Amino acid sequence: MKDQADKLRQKMLESEETIGRSIAVVSGKGGVGKSNFTTNFATLLAKTGKKVIILDMDIGMGNVHILVGNSVKYSLKDYLDGQIALEDVTFKTEEGVSYISGGSGMSSLMDWSPAVFDRLITAFETLQKEYDFVFFDMGAGVVNWSLDLLTSIEEIIVISTAEPTSIMDAYSMMKFIHLNDPQKKFYLLCNRAFTVEEGLETTQRLKTVMMKFLGKDVHILGSLPEDSVVRQAVRQQSLFTTIYPDAPVSKTMGKLVQQFLTVETEMKEVHASSQSSKFLSKLKNIFSRGRG
Repeated sequence: MKDQADKLRQKMLESEETIGRSIAVVSGKGGVGKSNFTTNFATLLAKTGKKVIILDMDIGMGNVHILVGNSVKYSLKDYLDGQIALEDVTFKTEEGVSYISGGSGMSSLMDWSPAVFDRLITAFETLQKEYDFVFFDMGAGVVNWSLDLLTSIEEIIVISTAEPTSIMDAYSMMKFIHLNDPQKKFYLLCNRAFTVEEGLETTQRLKTVMMKFLGKDVHILGSLPEDSVVRQAVRQQSLFTTIYPDAPVSKTMGKLVQQFLTVETEMKEVHASSQSSKFLSKLKNIFSRGRG
């Protein structure tokens, strides 16, 4: 793995082009609505004029293409196997969001082969240059290969519900990532909150625990309300923000996107210099340590 990490570091150091933001969406456990959040959030982000792509990294169990109501002929697996070109595994929704399906038949990528590693990094570099935002919809939990990806991704959106087990799992996930990369930026989202107060209490609890035990400040993105239209949209294989734009959850999602973009603008104003190389600088720091 060290040789592969060294190769990744060299590839990244050779490029100084402006590249977009990489954002991983994670959860400590499955079933919290992570993929549903990713697809709808990315869709509203694209409607603001941003170029957005989703990489379904739940390899072998990906469902992004199902949520957007499409069937796909090729997946990330086909590209990594060296069978299909990157552009041929990239699809686009009617709303203008590009995505690459995780596919099936490959349960994990824990054992990197040189060929698979090279193709994944080539895709990573290409997409970072072509899109403003690259969302990595990660599978539940963390394994070795996904940790390697998470250490190179700029920002992490952590999805939890108000259930105590979900909160604990979300904290465990952040702790694990933080101990491997203390500079990681986290955004907290409570999904399926029954009240605004419940959502705020959940995210604030996670924020407080992270600061108390790890000395890590995290950003609260907000919360999404429990809304029956979400399940209805899933059954219809459509996005709830598209077919139910006036539903409370859709309107709230729109506010979260605007808040996210406002934070982005403020960050640019504070750190106006070297914005185009910010991501590469972070990669240099991360991979200069290598991995054993």
